[in-house]
Amino acid sequence: MDLKKIYLLLTLSVLYLYNTPLLFAQKNVYEVKTLVIDPGHGGKDPGAMSKYGKEKNIVLAIAKYLKKYINDSLPDVNVILTRDKDVFVELYKRGEIANKNNADLFISIHINSNPSSKPYGTETYVMGLYKTKQNLAVAKKENQVILQEIDYKKRYDGFDPNSPEASIIFSLFQNAYLDQSLKLASLVQKNFKNTAHRLDRGVKQAGFLVLWKTAMPSVLIEAGFISNPQEAKYITSSKGQKELAYAIFKAFKEYKESIEAEGKKLNKQENTKKYPVTYKIQFLTASKITNLGDPAFKNLDKSLIEVKKIKDGLYKYYYGNTHTYKEINKYYKKVKKDFKDAFLVAFDKEGDRIPLRKAKKMEKNNK
Repeated sequence: MDLKKIYLLLTLSVLYLYNTPLLFAQKNVYEVKTLVIDPGHGGKDPGAMSKYGKEKNIVLAIAKYLKKYINDSLPDVNVILTRDKDVFVELYKRGEIANKNNADLFISIHINSNPSSKPYGTETYVMGLYKTKQNLAVAKKENQVILQEIDYKKRYDGFDPNSPEASIIFSLFQNAYLDQSLKLASLVQKNFKNTAHRLDRGVKQAGFLVLWKTAMPSVLIEAGFISNPQEAKYITSSKGQKELAYAIFKAFKEYKESIEAEGKKLNKQENTKKYPVTYKIQFLTASKITNLGDPAFKNLDKSLIEVKKIKDGLYKYYYGNTHTYKEINKYYKKVKKDFKDAFLVAFDKEGDRIPLRKAKKMEKNNK
């Protein structure tokens, strides 16, 4: 590859990024309320194929199992699929779905292939500079789908999926979320190895268009090789698909718990320093958990909903988390439109419930 050409491309890329306003405001990385799962390919794009099956069908099955595991065990998470049937979805629309739903995480699921039948195992990618020809080959294979899209050159700023230089430019995106993306990717690979007992081919970097403009931590999973006869039989079986989905679920759960624990720690430190009280809106008490994707919550910001289990098997739903009475009242007016029985509650530094009158007095004395 021409080093002078690469240097020029990198220089132009940095200038382009420097002079381009931020596409998205960076999200709060310390909570995971909305997950977008992207089953790769679909419709007229079958993806990788062999006599054992097609990539588009395998990844859709894995994605559906993954969604069910999360819905059953983590009802506070809103899970969205970029496709739930055999349809073609353009690459740019997949990331767009995540951005429009204000997702906290994006997971794209794929199946690998190779001209040789020998390679097998799993690998997980994050957006970044490719370090080997093999990484570039995987990215080029997954990016080839844009050739089936109308006006793809205009849509992807002239991107050529066969150009190594173009991959360098597009890999510069996603740096704001690289640490979180690497954290999730490592957990996915760990659980593929320990839970699903698959060969761990490692965490890698390359320029994937599907991850290009996602405004949140994002990974692309290659869950096995359809070109390897033994692995193809595994990934096309319901047993194999369930095991792979469960491994991804465990990784997601570990990631969520780790990120939110860190957030709570930082939030507690901040609250202890500055704020004597916390206000919330209690808007629902139920005997079972309702998924946040339920239409009843359609007018609420899912990232502001908190579900807590209390005694007698009941669950309390809270909305908002502010330190001023004035601010919580803004949310209160909105919540009351859909939940007429909603009311304000207050908590002290230790998290104990206190009367509103006392909370307002403590807030006033803290000014």
